[in-house]
Amino acid sequence: QVQLVESGGGLVQPGGSLRLSCAASGSIFSINAMGWYRQAPGKQRELVAAITHGGSTNYADSLKGRFTISRDASKNTVYLQMNSLKPEDSAVYYCNADISATRALGHVRRDYWGQGTQVTVSS
Repeated sequence: QVQLVESGGGLVQPGGSLRLSCAASGSIFSINAMGWYRQAPGKQRELVAAITHGGSTNYADSLKGRFTISRDASKNTVYLQMNSLKPEDSAVYYCNADISATRALGHVRRDYWGQGTQVTVSS
């Protein structure tokens, strides 16, 4: 019943910026962490950034300084601000969340994934 919905992707020129959003909804008891991954054609899916329930963040070293992850815990939403975008940033960006969901017999914790949003950086 838990669902992650991403938005904000699109076409942007090199050097431009985009802000991705991911909202989690459903039978959520708690969110332990949320993050962003990306996957380009022929490439392995890689971690972009993550943020824990306590607010600590983790970034891919190559992206640190250009990308910023943030959250609005009250809305179960995570954001990814992407600046100084490069063509090599083009990929499908996936939202990921480590969620404890409510069930009839208690709470179940597992990863959930969004459907992905395309980011294309091109002139």
